[in-house]
Amino acid sequence: MKRQDFRFSHRMRVRWVEVDMQKIVFNGHYLMYFDTAVTDYWRNLAMPYADTMHQLGGDMFVKKASLEYHASAEMDDFLDVCMRCERVGNSSMTFVGAIFRGDQLLITSEMVYVYADPVAKKSQPVPAPLRNMLESFERGEDMVQVHVGSWHDFHKQTSPLRHEVFVDEQKVPVEMELDHEDETALHAVALNRMGFCLATGRLIQHAPGVSRIGRMAVKKQMRGSDLGRRVLHALMDAARHRGDTQVILHAQCSAEGFYKRSGFEPHGAIFEDAGMAHIEMVRHL
Repeated sequence: MKRQDFRFSHRMRVRWVEVDMQKIVFNGHYLMYFDTAVTDYWRNLAMPYADTMHQLGGDMFVKKASLEYHASAEMDDFLDVCMRCERVGNSSMTFVGAIFRGDQLLITSEMVYVYADPVAKKSQPVPAPLRNMLESFERGEDMVQVHVGSWHDFHKQTSPLRHEVFVDEQKVPVEMELDHEDETALHAVALNRMGFCLATGRLIQHAPGVSRIGRMAVKKQMRGSDLGRRVLHALMDAARHRGDTQVILHAQCSAEGFYKRSGFEPHGAIFEDAGMAHIEMVRHL
């Protein structure tokens, strides 16, 4: 088994608490490593797990988890925990896993999940949307589509996500979150295979030749993925397409690094908006 056999890998570092008296990782912790990697696997499928299972009306239960030990990991090792969905049956899914230190294979695993009714705990057929996501990901397909359009086109998808991020999570007053500029703005949305909105943002004509990006929101479970960047670049492409030469935005200071990685530079002093520290950032197109 080699690393190139897997499309997905989760990188982690061995912690002190995971090492036993033999100064190697205690054998049971490898199951935790694989289970953690499975959570990240769902994220790579652009699949918020709890919301998806609620929508589908089922849940996943472990039927079998086996490990084979080839060599031991040690304190401070960087490990790549690789996973792939090997098979989707009628009501079960088989995952194959491998843990590598560099190119050295340390551990292999097989995990079998059963899709079942969460109340009755009885197996049921794997829903077609879930089967499609698993098989499409393993074929190397893109799990998300980014669309740009009007408020009329996308408000039903964007409004719940914006409320979840800004009002529920960040405690922005609802009357500040919604404004008249939504009606004239261009909106970008990242939708997964089930039509869930995972990220959004909007583009406003700030001045002749100048666009302003705002209301950038990414679903909590998807943060750390590339969805925010994809929405941001879709909005910049739209600004460039209509002939704008500059884009500005008011970034939360905690997100300054994210925007810098896409070429934005800070401009002016830090200010407060909705109780949070912000800074204006600028990029020339």
